[in-house]
Amino acid sequence: MKSKVYFTKNISKESILEIYKKLGKELSGNVAVKVHSGEKGNQNFLGPELFKDVINYVKGTVVECNTAYEGERNTTKKHIKLIEEHGWSKYFKFDLLDSDGDLELNIENGKTIKKNYVGKNIKNYDSLLVLSHFKGHPMGGYGGALKQLSIGIASSYGKAYIHGAGDPNKIWSQEQNKFLESMADAASSITDYFKDNIIYINVLANMSVDCDCCAKAEDPCMKNIGIVASLDPVAIDKACIDLVYNSNDSGKKHLIERIESRNGTYTISCAEDLGIGTTLYELINLDI
Repeated sequence: MKSKVYFTKNISKESILEIYKKLGKELSGNVAVKVHSGEKGNQNFLGPELFKDVINYVKGTVVECNTAYEGERNTTKKHIKLIEEHGWSKYFKFDLLDSDGDLELNIENGKTIKKNYVGKNIKNYDSLLVLSHFKGHPMGGYGGALKQLSIGIASSYGKAYIHGAGDPNKIWSQEQNKFLESMADAASSITDYFKDNIIYINVLANMSVDCDCCAKAEDPCMKNIGIVASLDPVAIDKACIDLVYNSNDSGKKHLIERIESRNGTYTISCAEDLGIGTTLYELINLDI
């Protein structure tokens, strides 16, 4: 059975709210809203103004976790300061999920890792809105919903654990496919935790080959494509990949090279194997 993926070419805070409503599902209880807060110096990350309407609509709390590399987001003190500088805490309640430690989640059917370490405060939430900036990534090939579910919600230690495929000491040296498998494994632990109480929105804008975690990122290599939304993390990322490949933008070659050189779509295949979604989808075009 195909998953529904909604698409609009219009990128605005109003369109993000409207595409959320088109999914026909309301997130209940205490809603965590996962964003990428953006590394200091990064020029491509999508700021709070764009997501303002949908976050306020769900009465959500913006959540993040500390990083596992040097920068301005690898300690709670520095990260909170940067959150303020980037405007997130100006508009919304904010929770740094691993500021009080880790929560260990089991992954019974994991391909490579059998546990995931996430920010401990995740236990305070009933549902999850995943707002992803779709673009390239230096290690994963691309960044979208699956990366947000895995690396994004992992604690600082958990990020190193995923990158090292269970061995944090191999954070930068683990075999590539083992890392990608671990991302899919970790993503599955979050979908198991929240069950059906997750909504995904990806924004295909400012598409650099680099991630928002890079203080010095390349400028975007493609024109903006639009917004997609789904209840399926596998389908939404596959749809984004297809939108890039099917684009008439000549700059797509650079982004595709980044994705393929890192075997990025393997994460999608692994996630589908784990049963957290399907690559079969129906793209529903909206004029909103």
